Amino acid sequence: MRVGIPHPGGRLAFHAFNQGYPAMVSAHAFWFRRGARFRIPSATDLHEVDFALDSAGFTAMRLWKAKGKQPGMAGVFPWTYAQYIELAALSGASWWSQPDLCCEPEIASNRDEVDYRIRATATLLEGVLRILYAWQNELAKTCSARTVADMLVPPVPVIQGWRPDDYLRSLDMLDKVWSRWEPWLARPALIGVGSVCRRHLHHPEHGLLAVLSRLETAMPRGSRLHLFGVKGPSIAHLKMHRWIASVDSMAYDEGARRQAWHGGHSNTVAHRSTAMSQWMDKAERYKQLRAGDQHRLGFAAA
Repeated sequence: MRVGIPHPGGRLAFHAFNQGYPAMVSAHAFWFRRGARFRIPSATDLHEVDFALDSAGFTAMRLWKAKGKQPGMAGVFPWTYAQYIELAALSGASWWSQPDLCCEPEIASNRDEVDYRIRATATLLEGVLRILYAWQNELAKTCSARTVADMLVPPVPVIQGWRPDDYLRSLDMLDKVWSRWEPWLARPALIGVGSVCRRHLHHPEHGLLAVLSRLETAMPRGSRLHLFGVKGPSIAHLKMHRWIASVDSMAYDEGARRQAWHGGHSNTVAHRSTAMSQWMDKAERYKQLRAGDQHRLGFAAA
């Protein structure tokens, strides 16, 4: 369970470090808009935390919807491929996700838009891998293979969609892109699943369980999933499935803002840190095994 941290350091990161929480940080947290560049603090509490780097696709799409074409990747992101890959290499992240375009209804309002975002996500993966391959080859002229592998690590690929069939199509596109770069790349050990933030669990057409039930038998051998931004109660339904490696959520911070507003007090970092701990304690309880869990070992029919 990775807890979302909205800053590139600071007291929330320090609290996560003290509590031993793995974290998820958006690339947007490092972005300096006026300078049109990423800024990585030379010394930050985040460097002591096991954190993964998210491409900030949802934030980028909202910016694109509000302000139009951006100067970076796909005309949607404010940063370029090179800037994002450099951030991933220098930030200290345990892993980083490919840039992707989300498909939530408030962003993609019709099927044509969803289809475009699925195809664009595969194209963005191809673009990242091309640059990464070229950079590794250049670095290999002066560095050992181990140094190259440690400095420029491939991204975690991401599948997108809204309905189960969307994700199957996205997974097929991912496989076609990824396979073109083998044997330079091994098969992906981790695959991200986007557009599941705040998604209903049991909806028959686009609920989280409906999506996962279609993905289970289609997953590449040896790959596991990371689910971006799932609801806390969903963890109780996911914990028995070993092909789901991890999830992340920043729901605690939204909850802290609501509590502060209703309580008529400031949303201080101390208040947000307490909310983080309470949320993670609740997530840990969701993860605990309960009677009957042994009957939920898989989604696929026998």
